[in-house]
Amino acid sequence: MTTSTIVGNWKMNTTLASAEILAYGIRDMRVVDGSVDIIICPPYVSLDRVSRIVSGSHIRVGAQDVHPESSGAFTGEVSPDMIAEVADFVIVGHSERRQLFSESDEFIGRKVVASLNAGLKPILCVGESLEDRRAGRAEEVVRSQLLNSLAGIEDVDGILVAYEPVWAIGTGEAANPQIAQYMLGTIRFALKSNFGAIADSVPCLYGGSVNADNVQDFVREPDIDGALVGGASLDAQSFAAIVARAAEVAG
Repeated sequence: MTTSTIVGNWKMNTTLASAEILAYGIRDMRVVDGSVDIIICPPYVSLDRVSRIVSGSHIRVGAQDVHPESSGAFTGEVSPDMIAEVADFVIVGHSERRQLFSESDEFIGRKVVASLNAGLKPILCVGESLEDRRAGRAEEVVRSQLLNSLAGIEDVDGILVAYEPVWAIGTGEAANPQIAQYMLGTIRFALKSNFGAIADSVPCLYGGSVNADNVQDFVREPDIDGALVGGASLDAQSFAAIVARAAEVAG
């Protein structure tokens, strides 16, 4: 039996009260056979409360971003050590951070290093824009994002990689499984070429308009180990359906 990893990224959604309700709903999902690793990533303000709700369950918690410095005059930012007290994972390099906040590969790479040093497992996101794909630059862009963001480390153990084509995020237009497999195969090959056989154990996820109807088509592919789910993770029943469908393939 293989294991899939399903990550729910709540983004800037939920209040404390609704995050609590959602966390209880996801915690009580009945997919507990170990065939799916489940990670939920609420906003910072809900991390502690959500972490307490799912404590002792099969669900783990991640943050949505992190600052690379451990402390200092960085108003509004959150350090790896702060996150490590309430979470095990952290998303870094999400396309929204790259696009809306102009984060560079170098800055994202510092986040990867800082996260690992704090005992967090980074979920590194990479993905091309529609313009990049139309220009035939998809592989080049994704490989560059990946390797530049990992330039500061020697071992990829403890890292997850999510391929999220920008043109498929929140649009309802998912990349087809063949495109996702090709790109994640490219990512896997780049990891193996630079870090060796350990790359085979790096969970490689697809993200971009994943839902219960299409998740199985993705996780059946040889280099797709799970999914990074956005909007569909904000409803416990929808998220449970995605996990259940992934478990059918993994089991």
